[in-house]
Amino acid sequence: MTLVPIIKRDYIVNLAKQGKRIDGRKFDQYRNIEIETNIIKKAEGSARVKLGNTQVLAGIKMDVGEPYPDSPDSGVMTTAAELIPLASPDFESGPPQQDAIELARVVDRGVRESQVIELDKLCIEPGEKVWIVFIDIHILDYDGNLFDAASIATLAALSTTQVPATRFELGEDYPLPIKEPPISCTSIKIDDFVMLDPILDEEEIADARLTVATDNNGDLRAMQKGLNGSFTREEIQKVIKTSLDNGQEIRKHLYKNLGK
Repeated sequence: MTLVPIIKRDYIVNLAKQGKRIDGRKFDQYRNIEIETNIIKKAEGSARVKLGNTQVLAGIKMDVGEPYPDSPDSGVMTTAAELIPLASPDFESGPPQQDAIELARVVDRGVRESQVIELDKLCIEPGEKVWIVFIDIHILDYDGNLFDAASIATLAALSTTQVPATRFELGEDYPLPIKEPPISCTSIKIDDFVMLDPILDEEEIADARLTVATDNNGDLRAMQKGLNGSFTREEIQKVIKTSLDNGQEIRKHLYKNLGK
């Protein structure tokens, strides 16, 4: 570890010992979330999310193609993420970086395993023709916690998506069939302190990361551990409780912006 991260870590840990964070939030407090939908006119669905100073844009495009051989009656979903160089001095142009691949994989898994999109309703001709859903995530400004920001942006974009049936002479356009979405909340651990929704300075020196996705019934839908450190059993229980509480509030905010 170089000198600057060591100094930064000491500063953040000393603040934490006083019960404080750099930006003045409590350890279990989420940053302000702003959600704007339908901002890309040529997309089937889109949303821009600001999580503090982190800003993410998600766009949905749809096309007609062939199903996978092992699921001939289901539509197809694919997810890609781009870390735009303007968003951070650490992002480079060119082929997708490992961070972008991981981000796309985490968001894709969250949507796919929770069956947010009802892919079985996107079959046009079994074994021959189905709808393909393309999820594109673009990081516009990076100040920590891309997993949650990208997940919220994707869910908001999917919730506004219209299947472009008219364009393919397949009838009238209709809303993308989706189910109740789970909400992901990410916490990190620095020394013995666990903090929700880390900003970049906190994220860069974190020992461990835990993302917990919960549904509207308060049930766990997914958990993902990151980095080399570990959480105690008590810390995991606390993270789950914090994720449940904040997940409900984020869901209300999402629905309010969607007019539900």
